[in-house]
Amino acid sequence: MDIQVKVKILKDGAILPQYETNGSAGVDLHACLDHAAEILLEPGQVAKIPTGLALELPNSGVVALVMARSGLAAKHGLDLANGVGVIDSDYRGELQVLVRNLGEVPFRIRHGQRIAQMLFMPIIQAQLERTEELSETERGSGGFGSTGI
Repeated sequence: MDIQVKVKILKDGAILPQYETNGSAGVDLHACLDHAAEILLEPGQVAKIPTGLALELPNSGVVALVMARSGLAAKHGLDLANGVGVIDSDYRGELQVLVRNLGEVPFRIRHGQRIAQMLFMPIIQAQLERTEELSETERGSGGFGSTGI
């Protein structure tokens, strides 16, 4: 399924996201810094990295999810401080990526560097109904390893 997503460039030097291969699930997001600037992310530090972009998703049935790039996580310990970034269909501000350095050495983020990936997913909005009872299941309230490891 294809969708049309409008991308607005907010800053000079911003790079349009693109799929790197035909089989890519997400588009890469790039850091948009002053060309001479860089961000030195110390171990344990969190920083908001601007992309210089804003989106218009086609409708409320679509969300953009920002995920860590596996190579940066595996090689440098770089992940997203909020786990997964959620870009709602009615948000029109600049996309910023909240990164965290879980590695043991500082990590330099430079202009144009791929820092995260973004996936577009369908959304189902639930109609929540308050109740006093839930149906019984074999598992019941067992969680956090109750089914084994």
